[in-house]
Amino acid sequence: MEREDHTTAEVSRLSLPAQLTVAVVAAVVAVAVAVHLAMVFLHVAPSNTVSKEHGDTIDEYIYPEFEQNWKLFAPNPLQQNVAIEVRAEIRTPEGGTSTTGWKSLSAQDGAAIRHNLLPSHTQQNVLRRAWDFYVGSHDAQDRPIGERGVLFGQYLKRIVMHRLGTEEDGGTVRRVQVRSATTPVGPPPWSDEKRDTRTVHRELPWWTVTPADVPEGADR
Repeated sequence: MEREDHTTAEVSRLSLPAQLTVAVVAAVVAVAVAVHLAMVFLHVAPSNTVSKEHGDTIDEYIYPEFEQNWKLFAPNPLQQNVAIEVRAEIRTPEGGTSTTGWKSLSAQDGAAIRHNLLPSHTQQNVLRRAWDFYVGSHDAQDRPIGERGVLFGQYLKRIVMHRLGTEEDGGTVRRVQVRSATTPVGPPPWSDEKRDTRTVHRELPWWTVTPADVPEGADR
């Protein structure tokens, strides 16, 4: 209570324009928080009149950054290990081209999480969920299914470029290729369940890199 009174007193000592600025910023933040909570609530709530009428708008806001996944609480949570790797085709300083070796993005996340008592959401889920988005929105020939498939393909490529950067092995990255190795987790010894634990590989086509694929903060 004393801290609130102190804060109020500090604000009251500001000039009128400064007080108006503080009030406007506080109002904008409050509205943004309210809109975000409303969108998330409508996304996870059972189908209703509002979500039916404005479903496309809600999806555009939620996907892909704020997508909610409740599989942790489901009877059968995720039961597979997915390793994502990337390689790049680069233009060398001499004007030629070469292909780099495969780099494991999943291993980078694993190293960041291992022995970390408080790993971030980014380290744990961004790459994994981006791959889930891609697989669920593309057919066996890697063709996008609808506009959401195009969006998720771009999302995965931007994550790859954020990790890889535009310079690799002394050259400029021109194209990238992603592949995965998915291994189902075997049942526990006491279970009678039978499960095929063979690793399944998937290799995506080469993607040409454009300036729009390089998010801010990536190595340039």
